[in-house]
Amino acid sequence: GGVRGEGDGIVFGCGWGGDTKPKFIHLTYRLMGGDDKKRVGIVGKGLLFDTGGYNIKTGMMELMKFDCGGAAAVLGAARAIGATKPDGVEAHFVVAACENMINDRAVVPSDILTASNGKTIEVLNTDAEGRLTLADALVFVDEECECESIIELSTLTGACMVSLGKKICGVWTDDDDLAKDLEGVSKVTGDKSWRMPLEKEYKELLKSKIADMTNLGGPYGGAITAGLFLTEFVNKKKPFAHIDIAGPVWDDKAGATGFGAKLVTEWVRRQGE
Repeated sequence: GGVRGEGDGIVFGCGWGGDTKPKFIHLTYRLMGGDDKKRVGIVGKGLLFDTGGYNIKTGMMELMKFDCGGAAAVLGAARAIGATKPDGVEAHFVVAACENMINDRAVVPSDILTASNGKTIEVLNTDAEGRLTLADALVFVDEECECESIIELSTLTGACMVSLGKKICGVWTDDDDLAKDLEGVSKVTGDKSWRMPLEKEYKELLKSKIADMTNLGGPYGGAITAGLFLTEFVNKKKPFAHIDIAGPVWDDKAGATGFGAKLVTEWVRRQGE
């Protein structure tokens, strides 16, 4: 495979297989005349439909409209924050939106994509595309928006659903204070969460012979390696949390749940206190 997406970042490479052009969405909240004590970034995964690409899904494809659940939560929170107007915080809501489809231009396994921060990723599986689009969004809120604290929500892995079921989201962070904040917010809003391990030894599973890293770990611990992948696109000194909402974002009887919107709204509000 060749180097693809160079200069544009990964999201445009991931979206080549779809007829709908990828969109990079950035909304900023700042209270006019307010006193901004903290600048925070909130990123949501925005896969509008996910076929799996050339590593095509063999099951549940009819549900893959919910792969934009992270983006829905983030944009829903942006609307709530705009309506409630909390003081003391500047918030940047970012979504890299695209489809993961198949055509003669789509990414294939063995391609190498270049992220907006220059890191190269060997694509071992086109169905591990969400983390690729999130990488560019994280670089943006970190480097361009200069956010002091960052959280990210995504329907990222089936492995998280295996671990925590369909009612609880997983939280991966190295920052104990941020973990505590999110735990408190979770209890208040009812968006149930559980902190998961970010085991550094598993980084070995992301090594590539021809790029800086791969987009897929081993057969086990997939939710952890996904989180480790994302940490490569945020300044290590900044508080950052990856929140996998793959389970609770969808209810088989009722449909979309809106999970995460309340959690993000309350977390942003507290940053200005």
